[in-house]
Amino acid sequence: MKLLLVGGPPSTGKTTVIQRIIEKRQGKYKMAYLKMDVVYAHEEELIKEKYNIHARTVYAGDLCPDHAVVMILTDAIRWAEDLKADLLIIESAGLCLRCSPYLNQGLGLVVLSMLSGIHSVDKMKQLICFADVAVLTMNDLVCQAEREVYIKKLKNSFNDLKVIETNALQGIAIEYLCNLIDESEEIHLGNLELKGNPPLGTCTICIGSKKIGWKNHYGVVRQIDSNAADYMYRGD
Repeated sequence: MKLLLVGGPPSTGKTTVIQRIIEKRQGKYKMAYLKMDVVYAHEEELIKEKYNIHARTVYAGDLCPDHAVVMILTDAIRWAEDLKADLLIIESAGLCLRCSPYLNQGLGLVVLSMLSGIHSVDKMKQLICFADVAVLTMNDLVCQAEREVYIKKLKNSFNDLKVIETNALQGIAIEYLCNLIDESEEIHLGNLELKGNPPLGTCTICIGSKKIGWKNHYGVVRQIDSNAADYMYRGD
C-alpha cells in the first residue's frame, strides 16, 4: 500500500488538492481517506458522497491534533490494509506550524497558499522541512513578482523539496503530483517512523493547567530571556 500524508496550514486547499488526486487516480488505486481534526470536520461525508471511497474522521479533542496523528497512524494503516486499499491518504488538521508529521516512507505533501505572503516560508520552516513535495495553491491570486520570490525562497531554503504550482480548483498541474505518487514506494509498517524530532511537550500546560507564568508550571519550561534552545526542567 502507498501512503500520502497531507499537511499544511488551514484553508490552503488541502482537501481540494486531495479531491483532484482522487479524480485523477480513482481508476488506478483502491483508496482510503482519513481526516484528523479537532472537534468538527465535513471532509469524510464529502469524500464518501462524491467519490464513493472509504473515508473516516478521527477527532483529537483535547489532544494536539498533530500529535494525535502520530498516535493513530498504526491503527489507520491497519484499517486501510483491512480494506485492501492500494493508497491511504491522511489529511492532518494543519493547526500547528511546529509539528512535522512526515514519515521516512510514503510521500509527504505540504500544501501552502501563496496568499500567505513571502515571509510565511520562513515562519513555517519546521512544517515544510521534512515534506517531500510542496504544492502551492492560489497562485493565480498573486502577482508574478510575488510568485517568483515565494518559489525562490522555498527552493533556497529546501534544496530537495519538489515544488508544484497549481490552481487546485481547476486541477492544473495535479498530474505531476499524481506521477510522484505512482513513483513512491509501498510502505512497510514495521519500519515506519517520523523523519524529524517532535516538539517538546512535557509540561503541566499539556495536562490542562490554566495558570500562567513559568513559575507555576513543571516539566520543560522557558523564560522570556531564554533563547529557542535554552530550556529549564522543573520538578519530576
